[in-house]
Formats: sequence, C-alpha cells, structure tokens
Amino acid sequence: MQSSPGIYLAERCRSMPSMASELKEVGPADSDEMELLHGSNRLSSPEKVRRRVSGKSSADKTPRVCRQQSFGRDIGHAAAETYLITRLSFNLLGYLGVGYRWITRLLALACYAMLLMPGFLQVAYLYFFSPQVRRSIVYGDQPRNRLDLYIPPTNDGPKPVVVFVTGGAWIIGYKAWGSLLGLQLAERDIIVACLDYRNFPQGTISDMVGDASQGISFVCNNISAFGGDPKRIYLMGQSAGAHISSCALIEQAIKESRGESISWSVSQIKAYFGLSGGYNLFKLVDHCHNRGLYRSIFLSIMEGEESFEKFSPGVRLKDPGVRKAASLLPRIVLFHGSQDYSIPPEASKTFAEALRGVEAKTELIVYNGKTHTDLFLQDPLRGGKDELFDYIVSMIHAHDSDALRKDAFALPRRRLVPEFLLKLAGKVSPF
Repeated sequence: MQSSPGIYLAERCRSMPSMASELKEVGPADSDEMELLHGSNRLSSPEKVRRRVSGKSSADKTPRVCRQQSFGRDIGHAAAETYLITRLSFNLLGYLGVGYRWITRLLALACYAMLLMPGFLQVAYLYFFSPQVRRSIVYGDQPRNRLDLYIPPTNDGPKPVVVFVTGGAWIIGYKAWGSLLGLQLAERDIIVACLDYRNFPQGTISDMVGDASQGISFVCNNISAFGGDPKRIYLMGQSAGAHISSCALIEQAIKESRGESISWSVSQIKAYFGLSGGYNLFKLVDHCHNRGLYRSIFLSIMEGEESFEKFSPGVRLKDPGVRKAASLLPRIVLFHGSQDYSIPPEASKTFAEALRGVEAKTELIVYNGKTHTDLFLQDPLRGGKDELFDYIVSMIHAHDSDALRKDAFALPRRRLVPEFLLKLAGKVSPF
C-alpha cells in the first residue's frame, strides 16, 4: 500500500508498516512533501504547501525513538531501492537474452561497476540519508510517477530548477541514476528534480513521454512550494532520457501552437540540455540492434515503425506543419562525446541541423575523446573542473550576479574515485 499522504509526527512514531512493492513506493513518511498529496494525488493550496515546507522542521522536537524509526525506514527504503535496481537488471536480461555477446557485456558491466564502487557507495549514502534529498514525491497516478528533489543547503531566495530525465535504454531508466548530478548541482544552489517514468515492458514510448510531460507539469506548477523559481526552469535529459524529454518538449510546443489545452507551457522552460541523446529512430533502430538492443525489442518499445516519425524529434521538425511550434522552443544545447559508441555523436549533429533548419536557437558541443559515460559518470566522479558541468552552471546563473560571484569562489568538486580506477573502468566499460 502507498503511504498515507497526511502522515504527521505522531503517526511517524508508530510501528512501521511492511515495505510496499517498488511500483507503489512513495518514500519516507517524514518527508515534508508527502503532505502535499491529498486524495487522488491532488495538491493542497500553494500557500499551505509553502508554509509546510518553509516552516521550522518538527525534527527538533522528535523523540529519540522516532529518530530511530525514521532511520529504520530509511534502511527499509534503501533495501527496496536496491531490490528495484536488481529486478530492473534481470528484466533487461530477460529481453536481451543470455547469449555469448551479453554474457561478455555483463561481465564487463560488473567489472565497470566494481571499479567505480567507491564513488557509487558515497553517492548512495547521500541519496538515502541526506536531508537535502526528498525522495519519491508523487507527481501522477501511474506506476513509477515519482520524482526526487535535490534541495540546496541555503535558503536565501527562490532557486533555479533543473528537471532531469535519466537514461537507461528505455528499459532500466530510474530516477536515482541522476543522484550524482542532483547532489553536485544542489551544491551550486540549483534545485534538481529527477523524474522516474514507466519503462518497457511496463510502458511503451508514448507512456514514457506522457509521464515525463506530467512530471514537468508538476514541477512547473508546484516547485515554488519547495523554494524553486518557476520562472527559471531548465529541462535536461541524458541518453534515452534525452530522447524522451525532447519528444515531450516538441509535443508540448505543437499542442501549444494549435491552441490545445495544456497544463504547462514551453515558455516556462528557459533552456533544454540534451546529453548524449538519440533523436531519429529511423537511424537508431539498426545501430541499437548491432549494439544488442535487438530490432524486435526496439520496435516493441517504440510502438512499431509507424510511430518512428512521431517519436523522432529530428524528423518531426521537417514537417512544415510544425514550423509555428518550432518558434516556441527554448534555447537548445546538445552535448555529445566524440567517442560515444552507444549513441554516435552524429545523432546530436543531425538534430542540431534540423533545429537550425527551423531557426531554433541551438548550440552543439562535442567533447573530443569522451565516451557515452564519461560526460555523465566518470568525469563527475573525478571531481575538480568539468567543462560540461561548468557550462551548465554558468548558463543557469548567467543573469544572477550573486550566484556568479559564489561560483567564482566555489570549492572544486570532491574526487570520489581514484584516477587509476577511473581509467581502468573506461577500458572495460561496455558502453
């Protein structure tokens, strides 16, 4: 059963209920955000929500026994999240098969994960136990309609917001994959909302895009209750998440251009960041087949070839009927590594050309020698200066002189994994 939304301190001191399945998991009962939900996932008034979030925490008055039970709930939640990750991995195996190619890749993946484990463990600890992370906030009524919020430690005014859609080959995407990015951006006074969404076979591409759009709508309409600035919202996606989020953005622009009823506006998105994404299914299908995501599975995920155009942003922009919609798009920045073999950099290059063809504000940045995971994993785990991270932060803070001044004196990001382990991981990476 899903946790009751109206749980207060006295209820938190009661004995713990049994852990629910991962599809119904809402998160720790002591999360302030769970009080936002009422009945069929509707919010209380923004004024009430704001008072609950910004008011003094009741944690200062919590008896020791309550603290112990809260810690026990965190442990239980960590176990549930670990189970979900394991189940997703076996789910992927079931669809890809266990032939020689995938046995070797799984072994490579296991080695890759073990080499980066020192960093993963540190991030996981913060994800489960940091008070700055608000996990599993419900944004819709479908399974997996949850998001994690990463809140900056300071509370000195409304913060800019990044809505992040994680990758995972449309099969093993999960909101926790964005925890490293969320934690590091929160250190720079940026709120991050990492969306979860239905994966295949629980849903197909239209479900994923619909979930992402609903999550974006939730953030646009409610982020002020969490200290976010609704006028400074940025959208970002990585790998399959870049594909899903770009589909959601363009679909919303088309609806808006036709005068259809909408719950959020493209004008609310200041900019879109696409990291290592694929935007043309006609070109991706054979490439993914050769990489192990077999054509039959790919077609099932994408609802058949007849849906390729609808879910190929780079192709859809060529339709004269979407010219008006293209004029509504925010600034779009695409990032890709030149040595990305999971999704080749040509995917971002051709998308950038299509965007420029309809006069959308577009920038393409290709990082020489970088792979599919360098930009999103190895480089952030390395700490220190990072071109992509610094670019995103500087763009978000471009019109905030105080934030830029703080950035100039910000401490370098902490190294989480020794360099020799990062280099070994790069050599064995199956991506």
